[in-house]
Amino acid sequence: MKAQVFRGVNQLSYEELPIPTLETDEVLVKIHVVGLCQSDIKKIRYPLYEPPRIFGHETAGVIAAVGEQVTGWEVGQRVVVMHHIPCMRCGYCLNDNFSMCDVYKNISTTAGFTPSGGGFAEYVKVPGHIVRNGGLIPIPAGVSFEQASFVEPTNCCLKAVKKAQIAPGQKVLVTGAGPIGLMFVMLVKYFGAKAIATDLLPSRIEKALSVGAEAAFDARDPDLLTKVQALTDGIGVDTTLLAVPSEKAFFQALDCTRKGGKILFFAEFPDEVKIPINPNILYRREIDLIGSYSSSYRLQSLAVDIVFNRRIDVEALISDRYPLENLSLAVEQAIAPSPDTYKILIYPQAAE
Repeated sequence: MKAQVFRGVNQLSYEELPIPTLETDEVLVKIHVVGLCQSDIKKIRYPLYEPPRIFGHETAGVIAAVGEQVTGWEVGQRVVVMHHIPCMRCGYCLNDNFSMCDVYKNISTTAGFTPSGGGFAEYVKVPGHIVRNGGLIPIPAGVSFEQASFVEPTNCCLKAVKKAQIAPGQKVLVTGAGPIGLMFVMLVKYFGAKAIATDLLPSRIEKALSVGAEAAFDARDPDLLTKVQALTDGIGVDTTLLAVPSEKAFFQALDCTRKGGKILFFAEFPDEVKIPINPNILYRREIDLIGSYSSSYRLQSLAVDIVFNRRIDVEALISDRYPLENLSLAVEQAIAPSPDTYKILIYPQAAE
């Protein structure tokens, strides 16, 4: 099979590898589409993991083989593959901190080498723990592989929305109108709140409006605070979702978020970034700072319902499609997006 192997920082190698062999409790999936995620790009661009590895985790495809002990799954079934499933027994899981679970972090799908998602390949192997515990999701008729590949990123965004306790009638500032920010806009609207989006690109400002934002502004607008206050009865938004790793965006969030409101960090900042803050701002204004990382097992069925029943229009987020052999070009485009770049999908079977 063909795979894109991470061989070092900014080094992707399009290689021929053996198809993974199965243990008796494992499943092999032929990948039809995999989304390119910002976390994939981070892993490729920075020295975070020892090579060689095969990344990619927003995966949908067809079961190609099943181990002899596997029950309930058959060759030919269309499935979404979740690359992590928590143990449900540790102290983290018992407190719903599933993404902190050691099993969640260390048992993953693989196309070879150290298990790292494995979606950037023609085939991926699903470990028994993931097969047995809800990590394969059947794709119903009428739902495309492209749509299905959004289940995992939708779960991640949904977790943040739920963690911030976004409720009907609230006003929510979404900083950044890239693929994640736009999905936040859609989910905020779906749950009955009103989104105000910011971005630097005029096309993304327009896109945010087209997918449901009540208002959208240039993040550099000197009158941004005044405009946000005009939309929020002069008190500021209830919650800000930081979808870009920007220090300026954080301080805008502090200005625009009302007393007693919440600021949620979703985008991962570079480790060298330090944000100085007077703790009395949080104390006196009762601002909650929250972090949200990865997906929540408890929200998996809701994410599936939202995507499969088209409660948000995930297809509106797709801007570009690349064959697997051109993954490096896709990464370059994501790093330096054109005005119309949003979600990029990768197609491993294009090599056939």
